[in-house]
Amino acid sequence: MVEVEKLKKIFKQIKSINENDWDGSSLNKILRMYRKENGQLYRNDELVNIYNTFLNNKEIDRDQILEERIRLKPTRTNSGVAVVTVLTKPYPCPGRCIYCPNDTNMPKSYISSEPGAQRALKSKFDPYAQVFNRAVALKKTGHNIQKIELIVLGGSWSAYPLNYQVWFVSECFRALNDLTQSSAEYIEPKEDSYIETTWETLIALQKKNQAAYCRNVGLVFETRPDLITEEEVKNMRRLGATKIQLGIQTLNDTVLKKNIILRSVEEGKKAFMILRRAGFKIQAHWMFGLYNSTPDIDIDGYGKLWKRDYCPDELKIYPTSVIKNTALHNLYMRGEYKPYTTTQLIEILEKTLPMTPRYCRISRVIRDIPSDEIEAGSNVTNLRQIVESNLEKKGVKIEDIRAREIKQRKVSKSDIEKEIIEYDTSVSKEFFISFKTIKDDKICAFLRLSIPNNNLINKNYITELNNCSLIREIHVYGKVVGITEKSEGHSQHLGFGKNLVKIAEEISKQNNVEKIAVISAIGTREYYKKLGFELKEMYMTKTIV
Repeated sequence: MVEVEKLKKIFKQIKSINENDWDGSSLNKILRMYRKENGQLYRNDELVNIYNTFLNNKEIDRDQILEERIRLKPTRTNSGVAVVTVLTKPYPCPGRCIYCPNDTNMPKSYISSEPGAQRALKSKFDPYAQVFNRAVALKKTGHNIQKIELIVLGGSWSAYPLNYQVWFVSECFRALNDLTQSSAEYIEPKEDSYIETTWETLIALQKKNQAAYCRNVGLVFETRPDLITEEEVKNMRRLGATKIQLGIQTLNDTVLKKNIILRSVEEGKKAFMILRRAGFKIQAHWMFGLYNSTPDIDIDGYGKLWKRDYCPDELKIYPTSVIKNTALHNLYMRGEYKPYTTTQLIEILEKTLPMTPRYCRISRVIRDIPSDEIEAGSNVTNLRQIVESNLEKKGVKIEDIRAREIKQRKVSKSDIEKEIIEYDTSVSKEFFISFKTIKDDKICAFLRLSIPNNNLINKNYITELNNCSLIREIHVYGKVVGITEKSEGHSQHLGFGKNLVKIAEEISKQNNVEKIAVISAIGTREYYKKLGFELKEMYMTKTIV
């Protein structure tokens, strides 16, 4: 009884603090005031469980502020979805990149001490266990898991056998379908759990997910540009993929060759063209400080990323680090390679990050490698924060999407305005349509619309996309709101998505396009059906003329 009263005091104290006074240390200060009987602090997952118990017993009323403040790492769902990352099993990669770690327990380029890799190793690379257990862990710490973006990492996805790909994705969907509102148990992973799986099995699991409690709202693969072909892209789409991460690294052929990446700049251009024609979102991986590169080469290459041949929608920046048991480490030990210092990196980032267009999102600025694994190179984890602070003092703004996300703020329709950014690529005219706050330019929602060039509009290698404009992404920011929930003031329930689709339809009509297609994730098909779209084969389409 004493513990119950203590917990109620904790919740009351958490609620009582003014929004302007609440910061990252507030919760910890309160928990130190009200310790357990054994002297330990309450964990976030314990607070969430106790809160839910009180709620179910009607001892307290639902409180949105309290829920947000006891949730562990709220930023994990600030972008509108809960992200679950899984790794494929160790498998050979076609590249011999000199900077890639060679951990025999991991797929190429990953280290077993990285947080996500540790979870995969513990799960024996069993996709079902990885998805199920990660989703439950997020749920236990207060996150809504009804909308999940699934990110599949590990080596080069396209190098894995197709039968492994079909099985792996099927198991991911089976896990999503088995998750319920009451799921709380840990699933024991299976050793060598591979079973031959048919496309028909996968399609049945995908169909079930359309009405599941835990729906897939995005499926992401990472691969090499030289492995992207029209047939490969069709298979990715059949698997349910909506976004592809591409290792671009540099736009200098000499640097690519010196780092034994075994592909060319031209192959990168071709991959962008093939993927964009299929409506995929494209996230590029970029590396500063590769062997044989220079700050001038890196800065020049970064500028070229925003020309017609590329224009990535998202970007991951990985400054080159020297890791043991790599060819780059050997060069470093012989004095033939010297990584950029933190000071050099900051100077380069201060010149390049402001170049990033408003339509692109920089997902990260340094890779999550434990500092004790880095033999040489910067291990400062808050590089972006340092760079943004320096630029702010100079009066320079970074305007990529991540810098402008609304996060958990409440907004009303009177607070926002529409913005449309047009830009050309090698195969299309792109429209980045967004709703943003009038006062401080914070982005609430956006849509990416692609209209193929006139000579390509009826010559798509995916025939169902002929004479179609393409919605490549709709994203509404803010805390994840459940599929059946309403949350007043949060951007996910102000009708932004529906209004963005209407604007995309009008722009398509103005450009004399007969139909509009959307590269829908499996779990968002029901949403698009309500907007008049029909599933043809791999895409949702709608006649607009």
